[in-house]
Amino acid sequence: MSGSRSFERHRPHPWHGLPVGPDPPALVHAFIEITPFDLIKYEVDKASGYLKVDRPQRTSALPPSLYGFVPRTYCGPAVSALMPGTRAGDGDPLDICVVSERPIQRAEVLLDARVIGGLPMRDADEADDKIIAVLATDPIWSGVADITELPAPLLDRLRHYFLTYKHLPEDPQPVELGATYGREHAHAVIRAAIDDYRRAFDPDSER
Repeated sequence: MSGSRSFERHRPHPWHGLPVGPDPPALVHAFIEITPFDLIKYEVDKASGYLKVDRPQRTSALPPSLYGFVPRTYCGPAVSALMPGTRAGDGDPLDICVVSERPIQRAEVLLDARVIGGLPMRDADEADDKIIAVLATDPIWSGVADITELPAPLLDRLRHYFLTYKHLPEDPQPVELGATYGREHAHAVIRAAIDDYRRAFDPDSER
């Protein structure tokens, strides 16, 4: 039987046990929690690493892309410093939306994502950036280098989703979205999230 003899004998934790990606910040791993077909909010359980049901979505909004996080990143003070008006990062791994031409219907998958931009989202005065990327092997989208090359209606859907997925008619708007940013700033956010992770979870690496 042929194949690699290098493998994990035990399932690694998707946040802490997987590498950031093949060539960060340009090419990163994305661990997918939610697909465009989900009316349930799934999240990785931070203790076990298994996918859990966080809550059924209370609105009718469906995510317009794959949605997950970049392993070994953390939204802390360095990420917050890149978003004026925030007091902290949200304390979670860095969120990422991945555009794919073919429907991917399974969550809890790992893929390579080419970073092209992002959305600065402020939630309760915390930085909660949404990195936007394309599936690195996608035959349609893999050639996109910057968010300005995506169709405007797709960006409108992403913005509308994040403005409405928590918003009930009788409640005040809980989040704010700033102007979409391009690839270079997205790279800076990823570098900051990697630095925040090292300080929070691997402080000896700074020595």
